[in-house]
Formats: sequence, structure tokens, C-alpha cells
Amino acid sequence: MNAKTFNGLLKQVARLTLHQRELLRKRLDTLDGGEQKVLAVIESPRSEHPRSCPHCHGTELDRHGQVSGLQRYRCQTCHRTFNALTGTTLARLRKKDKWLGFSAALVASQPLRPAAAALQVHRNTTLRWRHRFLNSVKADRPTTLQGITEADETYFLESRKGCRKLERPARRRGGKAGKPGLSNEQVCVLVARERTGQTLDWVMGRGQMSKAELASALQSVLAKDALLVSDGNPTYRGFAQDAHLAHEAVNLSAGVRVNGAIHVQNVNAYHGRLKHWIQRFHGVATGYLDNYLGWFRALDNHHAASAEAVLAMTLGKFPHLTVT
Repeated sequence: MNAKTFNGLLKQVARLTLHQRELLRKRLDTLDGGEQKVLAVIESPRSEHPRSCPHCHGTELDRHGQVSGLQRYRCQTCHRTFNALTGTTLARLRKKDKWLGFSAALVASQPLRPAAAALQVHRNTTLRWRHRFLNSVKADRPTTLQGITEADETYFLESRKGCRKLERPARRRGGKAGKPGLSNEQVCVLVARERTGQTLDWVMGRGQMSKAELASALQSVLAKDALLVSDGNPTYRGFAQDAHLAHEAVNLSAGVRVNGAIHVQNVNAYHGRLKHWIQRFHGVATGYLDNYLGWFRALDNHHAASAEAVLAMTLGKFPHLTVT
């Protein structure tokens, strides 16, 4: 807003009735408590590095006015304009004043309908926001696992919710598989977890995991001096031999659960917490399962401890980066 328009508004304030002044005061309080906090998180730098152009990564920038409360910049290299939301999953998303409220709903693991009622938006809006937010939150992953690293797989019933062409009869969301035991009706999720709590997970596909799938997930993230600990599944032993990694197995079928420091109780406890947490959603679509894994991982490692932290992660500002 330019100075002339603003001065004109100030002159009009004296003509407001008492009721109108009270409405204006409440509206300003709402902006100060909601949208202004959101703008402060958005405008905070992502790291110690200077702000750069999301189009060409140039650092020679000029201020170029404001749009919707956000500072706009113009790059001297490519001459394109941008703001702090450009290139993020929240670009062009509306209702900024409700973003912190929705982030708080993610911290509380609220289902869609209660979150929509609290924010006074349609439930389809909260569904769209959920996966916009989580698409960035799930990117908060360690790059390397070191020391004693436990790995084990767990399984979720495949859900094709929303699919219009099923190769099988439809069933109720969150129902049971038609076949006993492990089958292609279930989706394998691999979890690898350091004793320090650093955790990585992968959606491996339907049915049991192959050695090639295990290698594609673990080989690039396990340190060369890491000790891989698993159950008696021979897939892990074969992978470790091919990758020249130290490996120890726990013979759970023989009733041996702990052999000194060799056990998989840490990763199995993580499976238990994950399964208990995800039950509240009554079966999630397999296509979105990766988002839910990232959501739970952020809650479990306490990176998503506040609404501001969740919003910052949605914008690519992760806790392991130094923000100044």
C-alpha cells in the first residue's frame, strides 16, 4: 500500500462508529496474532548463506516492492522476481493466517475433519494442505547412518483409496487382507535406526523385500564402519556380504531377542509407535504412505515440536541447518 492510500485510510478512521472501531481492532489483533507470525517465519532466512534467486541461484538481488505482506525481490542476473515462498510447496497457497493453526493440527496429529472445523475451512482444503505441508516435512532425513544400526521391515495393508480402476474387489478402508500371512496385499516398509535415534524409512513395495530392493535403500546411507543388526532374515545377510558391511543377526525364531548389544528392540519399538499412531487415520492411501512416514518421523525425533517448527520445515528450513 502506498503512502497516499494509507494516509487516506487514517483520515477515515475518525469517522468510524464505536462498533466499527471495535471490529477494526479485533481484525488487527487477528492479523498480529496469526498472519504476522506466519510472515515472520516465512521471511526468516533458510540458512547462514545469503538469500539467493530460486530461478538461477544468483545472490545479487534488489528489493522490488511487496506483495501480500511479503518482500519481493528482483534478481540482477536473470531479471526475474520472487519472494520467500517461490519454489516452495506453499507457493500460491491462500489463507496464510491459518497456516500456523494447521501446523499446530499436524503437531497434534489431528484428523482432517476436526482440523477443518477448528480452522473453519472445508475438509478438502485440509487434505490438500496436509500433503502440501508433508511433501516438504518428509525431506528432513539424515544422510548417513553410523555405528550400530538396526534394520527391520514392517507391513501395512495396501490401500488404493481414490483409485477408480481396481484389480480386486473394493473393501472398507482399514479392513483386513483376504489372504493370511504376508502377501502382495501388503506393502513393505523398511526402517533403519541408529542407537542415537537417527531414523530412515522407505516404502519398498508390495510383498516381501528382495535383496536388490534392500541394497537400493541402505547401501548409499550406511557408513562403511557401521554395524548392521537385523533379525534372521537371510536377505540382510546376503546384502551385507555383497556390500562388505559388518552384520549381526538375532535369531528371534529360537527365542533369542537380546545378545548383549545385539538386538533389534530399538527399531521394533519404533514400529510399534508408528503402527499405534497411524491407526487414528483408519487406513491411509499407499500413494501417500511416504508422507505419513515422514510426518511420524518428524514427531518422533521432536523436530516437529511446535507449529512454527512445522511451518519452517514446510519451507525447507530444517533443524540441522543453522538459521541466522
